[in-house]
Amino acid sequence: MNTMATETIAVSAHQTGAAAGSDLQSGGKKIGDVILDVQNISLRFGGVKALTDISFNVREHEIRAIIGPNGAGKTTLLDMICGKTRPTGGRIEFDGVDLARLPEHKIVRAGVGRKFQTPSVYDDLSVSENLEISIPEGRGVFGSLLFRTTEAVRQQIAQMAENVFLQSHLAMKAGKLSHGQKQWLEIGMLLMQNPRLLLLDEPVAGMSARERDQTADLLKRIAVGRSLIVIEHDMEFVKKIASKVTVLHQGRLLAEGDVDSVQRDERVIDVYLGH
Repeated sequence: MNTMATETIAVSAHQTGAAAGSDLQSGGKKIGDVILDVQNISLRFGGVKALTDISFNVREHEIRAIIGPNGAGKTTLLDMICGKTRPTGGRIEFDGVDLARLPEHKIVRAGVGRKFQTPSVYDDLSVSENLEISIPEGRGVFGSLLFRTTEAVRQQIAQMAENVFLQSHLAMKAGKLSHGQKQWLEIGMLLMQNPRLLLLDEPVAGMSARERDQTADLLKRIAVGRSLIVIEHDMEFVKKIASKVTVLHQGRLLAEGDVDSVQRDERVIDVYLGH
């Protein structure tokens, strides 16, 4: 299974601060401060350029949508942010640390969580068990030996299940969930480790209209305590969630701005939205 991370939304320290009216988050960061700064990253496979001089930044509590035609480099971009693929040029700074120099597990520990296109959950375990094994204190050999399911842990699991619309399915095997419910479960598993930046690759693919609406609500609630980068083809969904949109085409940054300005951009219409 892919490396996972997450938090309990309603009871997190981030949201406690927000509820108190503070504009400070962990590490003294203010709402609106840059948390991710991508600087001129490029990727070559032999003589082929997969990405060329991509630069953008993401701020605290922002939901950034990445759109573009198939083959534009969207998933490759997320691969480089999470350490799965190393850029051949440029920097990727997360809270001042160059992620391009870190292995994947240290990027997760730094606070970056990644969800891939296909849900990756333990089918033979219950929803509750999937959430429990995602708690940081229970991961690893020594962590699993010392970890105990206390009442506080049970409450954390129950709260997360409610946050991701699975409160009535805690005892169900994950393999019996619908595709959309598995997507929610994996998001919940990621949130159990409280990432500050969450990378989501097509989170509503295969969902019903109602599930997409619920997921839009979920992501907007998640963004109260962290930043998100979302790859998505569903422009109606993008309009519901995105603070800002970045458009890639043939491995280059084509356009960037709010949803309305991007939808009016003739270049974007020509290569993507008009098809």
